[in-house]
Amino acid sequence: MEPGAATPVGFRQRKLLPSKLRMRGSAPDMADPNQLFDDTSAHAGSPAVGYRGQETPGMGFQAQALLTEPMSNFAVAYGSSLASQGKELVDKNLDRFIPISKLKYYFAVDTVYVGKKLGLLVFPYMHQNWEVRYQQDTPVAPRFDINAPDLYIPAMAFITYILVAGLALGTQNRFSPEILGIQASSALVWLIIEVLVTLLSLYLVTVNTDLTTIDLIAFSGYKYVGMIVGVVSGLLFGRTGYYLVLLWCCIAIVVFMIRSLRLKILSEAAAQGVLVRGAKNQLRTYLTMAIAAAQPVFMYWLTYHLVR
Repeated sequence: MEPGAATPVGFRQRKLLPSKLRMRGSAPDMADPNQLFDDTSAHAGSPAVGYRGQETPGMGFQAQALLTEPMSNFAVAYGSSLASQGKELVDKNLDRFIPISKLKYYFAVDTVYVGKKLGLLVFPYMHQNWEVRYQQDTPVAPRFDINAPDLYIPAMAFITYILVAGLALGTQNRFSPEILGIQASSALVWLIIEVLVTLLSLYLVTVNTDLTTIDLIAFSGYKYVGMIVGVVSGLLFGRTGYYLVLLWCCIAIVVFMIRSLRLKILSEAAAQGVLVRGAKNQLRTYLTMAIAAAQPVFMYWLTYHLVR
């Protein structure tokens, strides 16, 4: 082919190439001649679709959160109301059987009271005034009156007695969890029996007293202090030390119980300001002495096998 003929062909190819590129793109040649600006929506079309597709899960999560947040708040509020109603129901029924408000009075103690009370239990002979002080017909808290009964010392003494019993059994190679459990359960059962028998005796003798069941539990629990001192003395000084110290503690608890309970059991006569004589007064006196005399029996029964 001649050189002159090749030139037009190459020229035509160069002319056709831009037209093909324009057709592949979104051609501005096909736009409206009256349009002032180019339409770029076709170029951004496909990315916009992908972007919306990616945003759809996030928008759904936000909508779900908006729906579930009120439901969760409602569930929390409903659960709180149920919990408060259940607490009120439990407190109401529990206070019917266990007077929680009264129990707070028996644990209103401090270190000074505990120290003085322990000294009174071990050495009650020099104490003169045994009357419980009142304020507007209500006994003052134990921390303000050493004669007021409490539950702190009996509870701690009972727990300490179980620990000391385990120590004594361990020194004799007789310790086992079963034996320690039997020791604790037997001590608790004897305490319950003692309180029930005392309540029954007060009912049969028809004593009008301000002694409550909690008061009787407190007075019956004071003997564990002497039991602890006796067992520890037995571990340190043998059986001779055990018997001597336990004898001292038994006499001390008898004196303490008689002087503390005689005002409680004879409260009717004390309120009237007269001395009640006759068979009824004798029954009250015998009952007071019987309660006091029962303390050494329990003290020896629950401790003699711990010292060898």
